[in-house]
Amino acid sequence: MRILITGGAGFVGSALARNLKLNIADSTVVAFDNLKRRGSELNLALLRESGIEFVHGDVRSRSDFSGMDGGFDLLIDASAEPSVHAGSAGAPDYVVETNLMGAFNCLNFARERGSRFILLSTSRVYSIEPLRAIQFIEGKTRFEISDTQTISGISREGLSEEFPTHLARSLYGASKLCAEQLTQEFAHTYGLQTVILRCGVIAGPGQFGKADQGVFTMWVAHHHFRRAVRYIGFGGAGKQVRDLLHIQDLCELILQIVNAPKEYSGDVLNVGGGHERSISLMELTEMCRKVVGNSVVTSGVSETAGFDVPIYVSDCRKLFARSSWRPKRSVEKLVTDTHHWIRENENALKPIFT
Repeated sequence: MRILITGGAGFVGSALARNLKLNIADSTVVAFDNLKRRGSELNLALLRESGIEFVHGDVRSRSDFSGMDGGFDLLIDASAEPSVHAGSAGAPDYVVETNLMGAFNCLNFARERGSRFILLSTSRVYSIEPLRAIQFIEGKTRFEISDTQTISGISREGLSEEFPTHLARSLYGASKLCAEQLTQEFAHTYGLQTVILRCGVIAGPGQFGKADQGVFTMWVAHHHFRRAVRYIGFGGAGKQVRDLLHIQDLCELILQIVNAPKEYSGDVLNVGGGHERSISLMELTEMCRKVVGNSVVTSGVSETAGFDVPIYVSDCRKLFARSSWRPKRSVEKLVTDTHHWIRENENALKPIFT
């Protein structure tokens, strides 16, 4: 099997590349990446050691694809400008060209080379206004989804695929939603076998986290390097909640999809840790203190950014209904594995995280 992974030197892409190479016999895996994200260059040695070919290319450039010979059985689009703030304080060109036109180039290449196609989309396709309107109960350490809701697609289990997407969401979310729609059109028009995965927060070892993307890994790093953390928005208490999915759990799902393509073809599926693997920033701080062994200074900013939401938890029951896959690794396991990776690679990672 020949597999092409765009964004293949990034956090998710490189983990997928190594996992698929290891678990699929006689596979050829090609990682395609522009290396824009700081830290991605550190993954090149890991890719080489795993027998993965690297192509330095940009999904925005169709000509960068044309230099690759032969067909591919599968193309996984893990490339993205992943920041929800992208373009909000300046030109939107990069986020739109990467997430939308990049997806178009990937789809067109898949069409030309006869590839199956998996799009790694995002929970940020769901609209901000309904997300802000979710009814929740404020507990001592977190917000909890209330049993009483006025919006479709929300329950104590979290947000389902039926949650509204028709209102504004961010340039990042809009470009990924458009990429989803393009994917469905290519499937309908050209008969491509496609799967769209709306990923929640993915974290774990190998993520070069920042405040606007990868904040949970950044939180662990700040505890390791003894740097202060700030709770921003919703009163500044750190009660906002997200569910977390360990990168290895995602890799195991992708492997299952790759091995049973017809069972998933045409699906649009939420993928996340679910309620059992949800955590607030306040709770994460305590967990980091326990796992890392360091306490850090915390502060709060009460004002809420325009794209922030109080709570997001993935309702994955649609996926669970057709799959034996379940997330296995707890939030504490995720934090522990992330800290181990930071400790083992401290010299290389310190300039990135500090």
